[in-house]
Amino acid sequence: MNPITPENIHRHELIGLKIEIIQSTDKQMMGMNGLVVDETKNLLIIDSSKNDSNRVRIPKKDCVFRFSLPSGEQVDVVGRLLKLKPENRLKNIMRKRW
Repeated sequence: MNPITPENIHRHELIGLKIEIIQSTDKQMMGMNGLVVDETKNLLIIDSSKNDSNRVRIPKKDCVFRFSLPSGEQVDVVGRLLKLKPENRLKNIMRKRW
């Protein structure tokens, strides 16, 4: 698989990436940051510390996220663009191309 870049982030696994919420309809979520530990169709679950009690469920459709890529580069992503099951994001993108 190709390395993760700003152009192909929507086709890659998000778990393990550092994340910050830079816009949200819920002002309490603004500025939250941590590590993506799980993902569902509608949610990103981030861990802001080393213990499980600080895991937060973030609705994708309501936020704009800033991901830190392994290369050190940062990319901003509108959450509603990620609003698919992780395993289906690539399938849908490939269908639209052909």
